[in-house]
Order: sequence, then C-alpha cells, then structure tokens
Amino acid sequence: MNSIHEIVQQVLTTGYLSVSAEEQLRRLLTREYGREDFYAFMKLQQAAMTGRVKQESREMRCLSASRA
Repeated sequence: MNSIHEIVQQVLTTGYLSVSAEEQLRRLLTREYGREDFYAFMKLQQAAMTGRVKQESREMRCLSASRA
C-alpha cells in the first residue's frame, strides 16, 4: 500500500485527485502516520483549496447537480 506522501506526490504531479486516490487517503488517515505524511496531506489540502488540484468527486457532484 502506498503511503500518504506518495499518493499526495502523485496527485500534485498530475493535478488531479481521483476518487480512488481519495479513498486510499481516507483509509490511510485512519491509521497512525508520521510527520512527513501529515505535512504532505496539509499540502494537498492547500492545493485543492487554491484550485491547483482538481477533485474527481467534486466534478462528479457538479455534473449530477447540473443534470437535475
């Protein structure tokens, strides 16, 4: 299984957080993790808030809402 910081690095490189990666992060965050993973996750949150990373789950919600 990948670590949090490995997943975050991949997401930051591609600029896209897939539903699958989001689920992996959720699982990993329920376990004990180190400082490197904590800071990586904070970096990911910042990138998502500023729009540097797009989230597949949000795009899916927007599409569903526009069809309703």
